[in-house]
Amino acid sequence: MKIVKIEAYQADLPLVDGDYCWADGKSVSTYDSTVVAISTDAGITGYGEVVPLGPNYLPSYAAGVRTGLKELGPKLLGQDPTALTTLNAFMDYELKGHPYVKSAIDMACWDILGKSAGLSVNTLLGGNFSPQGIKLYRAIGQSSPDTMAAMVTKYRGQGYRRFQLKLGGDPDIDIARIKACRAVMKDGEVLIGDSNTGWTSGQALRVANAVKDIDVFIEQPCPTYRECMVVRKHTQLPFVLDEVVDTVYSLLDVAKDGAADVVNIKISKFGGLTRAKQAVELCSSLGIAMTIEDSWGGDITTAAILHLAHSCPAKLQFTATDFNSYNLTATGRIAGGEKLPGGLMGLPKGVGLGVEPNWEVLGKPILSVQ
Repeated sequence: MKIVKIEAYQADLPLVDGDYCWADGKSVSTYDSTVVAISTDAGITGYGEVVPLGPNYLPSYAAGVRTGLKELGPKLLGQDPTALTTLNAFMDYELKGHPYVKSAIDMACWDILGKSAGLSVNTLLGGNFSPQGIKLYRAIGQSSPDTMAAMVTKYRGQGYRRFQLKLGGDPDIDIARIKACRAVMKDGEVLIGDSNTGWTSGQALRVANAVKDIDVFIEQPCPTYRECMVVRKHTQLPFVLDEVVDTVYSLLDVAKDGAADVVNIKISKFGGLTRAKQAVELCSSLGIAMTIEDSWGGDITTAAILHLAHSCPAKLQFTATDFNSYNLTATGRIAGGEKLPGGLMGLPKGVGLGVEPNWEVLGKPILSVQ
């Protein structure tokens, strides 16, 4: 099988709750999605999606996806989309770095592989460890303590049982945010305080000490691995690492140093499902719990998250999220993948990713390589 055409589509994804705010005053109100369609000489087309969290979160940005596709796309014509390991090696040779550019390509090729084999991507990834569904979290954008607590209450009413608070501001206000949100939660529900690299190690220690008797996870308090380790060594609170985890080598450091109880596996940060699968398998062997997600996404990204999350051993599947529910615009339609009681979400049905693009939203391609 050979790739004969690559097309890219763009869609704006305005948010249900308006501005999404996180550390250091950063915010986005509308996300920029790039959907990639890869066509083959066998008449099979696969779909992928990548949505960077704005230009100032990770070293990625939406226009960079399309620029990278212009560079890499012509070189992929004639390649076998089902030979995923060699295809990824080829992409790395032709375009050094820029994993987020490759993510939607790799995702679309997994969709092609599933469709050609008559199997779901989850089956190809190893199978479903969680037939009862995966545990979802809801991200709560940074605002006043009372407003954030009200958002927790709102989404508890919609079935969510895990909440990720966006912190990384003034430590005193962040302490109040954690306390206010925990106060409206029930036993057994999970609270995560995510600084998104926004604190210094000293600020993070102030927060951790102030909430040491509260049931809360501390996530990515500082910009660097070294700074996070300073905090890790001085708190008994469970610890999550995200932004500094982007390769299997970083995961080996986490295991060696005991640096985290949970790591976040973002599909586009690793460069697609192929490398994210490697990360999941390594963490599974090392006994490290995982949040399976992406930087952001629409329906196609959400479908990929669901397939990957269900392939994670249930004991180590900490949480995931349904990005398509954050957006007012749908980039696709997932077959199955329904919300389930208890803040869970099921596996998409059918072959491949089990998602069909929403052509009414995507319109005509903005880039075509053939």
